Amino acid sequence: MKHFTIFASRNDIDDIETTISDIFAKGYEIKRDDNDYFLKSKTLFSKHKITIRVASEDTNPDYFANNIPGMMGFYDRIPFKDENLKGLVMTQISVLNTMLAIEAEKDITDGQLQLFTGLLSRVGGIGFLPNGVLLDQAGEVIVYPDGTSGPSNFRPHACTRKVLGPEITSEEGEQRKSKTIAYLSERKIPFIHGLPQLPPLGQCRFKSKEDIARRAVTVLIVIQYACDVAQGEDIEGSRDFFTGMLRKFGVEKYLTENERKLLQDDEPAREEAINISWQYEAYWTLIWALGLVETLDFPDQVCDCDYAIQVVSSCETFEQFVLKTAMRSEEEMLDEADKIYRLHWACVNSRIQGEKAPAGMNESIVLERRRGLFWIIGHRDEAWDHISMDT
Repeated sequence: MKHFTIFASRNDIDDIETTISDIFAKGYEIKRDDNDYFLKSKTLFSKHKITIRVASEDTNPDYFANNIPGMMGFYDRIPFKDENLKGLVMTQISVLNTMLAIEAEKDITDGQLQLFTGLLSRVGGIGFLPNGVLLDQAGEVIVYPDGTSGPSNFRPHACTRKVLGPEITSEEGEQRKSKTIAYLSERKIPFIHGLPQLPPLGQCRFKSKEDIARRAVTVLIVIQYACDVAQGEDIEGSRDFFTGMLRKFGVEKYLTENERKLLQDDEPAREEAINISWQYEAYWTLIWALGLVETLDFPDQVCDCDYAIQVVSSCETFEQFVLKTAMRSEEEMLDEADKIYRLHWACVNSRIQGEKAPAGMNESIVLERRRGLFWIIGHRDEAWDHISMDT
């Protein structure tokens, strides 16, 4: 075997030269010609030459336009034993935008293979062997050519550029990002500078006070029903009661697709009910934005559910509820959205590393807070059920 190819989803290739140098400089002389790297071993005997060609969608757009569909076709034809794994692999291939094609002059040695998997780990991609074996960034087999799963616990990774498009930057966004990073640094919470800015105030589509109030009342009522479903209560009685509450507050037409499905299913799924019951934390951000919660505390403890219910249940009408509210400033809401965005990255990063979330955070709380805050600021104008959770 003389070839080893690394594919990745990356915002840029600016750090590739440093990465190659870090891994190979001890044993190889390295020369660069544009995006090609030529390595020659420093040993007196048994000389080895290696070429690493780096390409991205920016430098070689035709390559990716022509070859990614072919790669997807190749793995689509493999008879995966695990269909879920196939979906994950196909998702990963669809967002690849960087390639490091490694070619050795002679058959690759075990020592070289170790260096290549080290490069794979640093680049954060997947490894492709000539026989079709696919490796994760740790060098573990994801899938064999016959469709048999390897030991890898593979999860796809997409860079923010592939998910969000090219980053839109502003001085205001950079200041907000820097303020959040200072907050994280003070609490010794990991962060990366590469996580994009959120849009400036003028480019956000903030929800109105009435829209936030309707969403708050609607989701709170559905959460109560979801809790009954999750706990095995009388479904019919609960459905009738909470449907009546939706009508009482005049918010029945503001149900999301997922909420309506839960209420209408004859046998609602317990797992879906549990997922919706976690939206207490998203609801908490809504009533915070409405001035009914003083502060959004650090996301290591669940919200005060009794108080969360009381702020609505103490009202007889939707109009009475709205009169209790006083909207926070758009700047304050965007600041909190930026903070939860970067806290979410820290949680995901720790989970990928097999570690607990930093500073005692609960990732489920963070995720639902992000749902609420990103919906409030109108991020990418996404619907409540479909808020992107990319990091």
